[in-house]
Amino acid sequence: MTTLPERAGRRCHNVVNTVHSALYFSPDLRDELGRLGLQEGAYFAGRGAALGRVGAGTITATFYNFKHELVAGFIPRLWDVASPQDVLQARLRACDSMMRRLLGDDVVASPEMAEAAELALRATEGCSRSARPLYSAHADLPVPDAPHLAYWHAATLLREHRGDGHLMALAAAGVGPVEAIVGHAASGQGMSEKWLLATRGWSEEELAAGRERLRESGLLDAEGKLTEAGVKQREDLEDETDRLDAGPYEHLGAAGVERLTELGTVFATAVVKAGAFPPDLRG
Repeated sequence: MTTLPERAGRRCHNVVNTVHSALYFSPDLRDELGRLGLQEGAYFAGRGAALGRVGAGTITATFYNFKHELVAGFIPRLWDVASPQDVLQARLRACDSMMRRLLGDDVVASPEMAEAAELALRATEGCSRSARPLYSAHADLPVPDAPHLAYWHAATLLREHRGDGHLMALAAAGVGPVEAIVGHAASGQGMSEKWLLATRGWSEEELAAGRERLRESGLLDAEGKLTEAGVKQREDLEDETDRLDAGPYEHLGAAGVERLTELGTVFATAVVKAGAFPPDLRG
């Protein structure tokens, strides 16, 4: 029995995740990894380093919607250029630089940032490691001392916990990687066609075939928009993800979730306003 308002955990996650996600689009991470010799494949290295020196199969499995051949073009070769530990240290340096650049030193050093970090870390105490490889790998990392880095670290734990749960929901519903990304794009919440082609490794023909499978299933209409059944499937997937991700927010409690959402909204709004995300990102 939940003690929280409907979808309170999802709303909290969405605003906290904004600061987490911004790092992967930032020049700060690109520059830090570039100094290590990683000019390409930065996303796979930056997000996958917590898993250790894993092969392409592990990255493909845990990231879910990338074509394996794209991943295999970078992993494990990247680990010969820079070790996972070197990448993790570079990621924290990039996070520090990004947050200071987007939020300003005053916000980074503010009591509100320290409060948000404390709340987000408390929420992570309610996370579960079981069947959550990306969350569990990040949960093994030390919590940074600086509050703004601790906030980003906690945001990462909460994001990967929800993400691992979302993959459980997708797999249980029989939604494959291509169908997942084209369906998400059709909802208006996912990446645009341009970004899918640039980042996920699937060809135009493979994405078109995925859309055709969704049409045949009655989930997309002739114009590529979600049908009523398609909207319901997306809602069901998010509701199931909410259920699987309820632990951290139930642990934090209604008052804590409300306050973390309030603080997280302030930071997220500032990050978006500062141009952290490409304007053509969304479908």
